[in-house]
Amino acid sequence: MTRHTSSTQVVPEVNAIPRHVAIIMDGNGRWASQRFMPRVAGHSEGLGAVRKVVQECRKLGVEYLTIFAFSSENWRRPPEEVGFLMKLFLRSLKSEVSRLADNDIALRLIGDLSRFDDSIQEMVQFSEQKTAACKGLTLTIAANYGGRWDILQAMRKCLESNPDLQPDQITEELLQPHLSMAYAPEPDLFIRTGGEQRVSNFLLWQLAYTELYFTDTLWPDFDETQLHQAFKWFSQRERRFGRTSAQLASQPMSDAV
Repeated sequence: MTRHTSSTQVVPEVNAIPRHVAIIMDGNGRWASQRFMPRVAGHSEGLGAVRKVVQECRKLGVEYLTIFAFSSENWRRPPEEVGFLMKLFLRSLKSEVSRLADNDIALRLIGDLSRFDDSIQEMVQFSEQKTAACKGLTLTIAANYGGRWDILQAMRKCLESNPDLQPDQITEELLQPHLSMAYAPEPDLFIRTGGEQRVSNFLLWQLAYTELYFTDTLWPDFDETQLHQAFKWFSQRERRFGRTSAQLASQPMSDAV
C-alpha cells in the first residue's frame, strides 16, 4: 500500500484541480421537507447527485473522492430513518458496483462496519474486491465513521504493532499508516452542502490543511455546475502550508479549471 506523507511534514504539490475531494452531503432531509415529502425521499434523491459528482470528478481528473454517507453520530436519528438509510445503502451498493467497475472507479469503505448487518458487510467486501484493480478514481464511502474514532483506532493499532513503544517515541510516521485513509493523500478540498459550516467529526486528522468550502445548496441540488464553482473557488486559494505569500510567487498553479 502506498503511504502518503502528512502535510505538516512535507508540502504537497498544489494544482488547480484538487487531487482529493472530501464531501459532507448535507441537506437531503430539508430538501424533502421543503417539498412536503418524507425526509427519506431526500436521501433517495441525493443518490442522483452522488452519481453526477462521481462522474464529473472522474472526468476532471480527480484521483480520490471521499463522501460522508453515515456518521457514527447518525445512529441518534429516528429509527425509521436509520433503517431506511441501511436499506438504501445496501441497495445502492448492489446497483452501482458494476457501473463503478465499468468506469474504472475503485470503491473503498472506511468506518466501523461491525455494527452493520452481515448482508451489508458482505456486499462491501464484494464491491471492494470487484473494483480493486480500477485506477481511474478511488471513491471512498465513510460509513459509521467518526474522525475521533479514526484517531483512536489508529493509536490502538499503532501500539499493538509496537508493543514496546515509549510515549516520546510516538510520531506521525508511526501513527499515520494505521489511519483509515492511509492509502490516500490528504484532501485538498472539503465541500459541505446545506449551509452548515462545520466538519462534524469528519476526517479530523486529514483535514489539517484542507481548503474548506461551504455552500447553501442542498445536496440533491448539487450538480456539475456547483462542483465547478467549488473548483474555481479552490483554484483561487493561496495554499501556503505555513509559508509566506512571497515564497509562493515563483510557483504558479497548473492545470487551471
